[in-house]
Amino acid sequence: MEILKKQLTVKAPADWFTGDVWFDVIYAGQEPSRMRANMVRFSLCARTDWHSHAMGQTLRIVSGIALIGTRDGTVIEAHPGDTIHTPPGEEHWHGATPDHFMTHLALWEGTGDDRPETTWLGKVDDAAYDAPPSSTR
Repeated sequence: MEILKKQLTVKAPADWFTGDVWFDVIYAGQEPSRMRANMVRFSLCARTDWHSHAMGQTLRIVSGIALIGTRDGTVIEAHPGDTIHTPPGEEHWHGATPDHFMTHLALWEGTGDDRPETTWLGKVDDAAYDAPPSSTR
């Protein structure tokens, strides 16, 4: 057993995000582990670009209100305590609403081979971001 040293908070790259986003790497497993975990903080309106994960991704909303969208135009609103799973290969985005900061715990697995864990695609345009959520509280 070991205590892993806390990594510095990192500003997320503009190549993959719109707006101000910061993350803390909690765990990036070394072989044979493929586990990944990041705590990610989004400012108002901030969001990821379109992306997919080779092994899927699970998000646990910690604070604020999250928006999660898929290519078919579905946008869901998620609140603290909600857990969202996107299956392998599903193109999606996630971010904060215009009036709430949002923090989520992102969990995913590496592939264990030459395939990328995450495939980054294009920016999420305002029309996709502004679409009314189909699932809210």
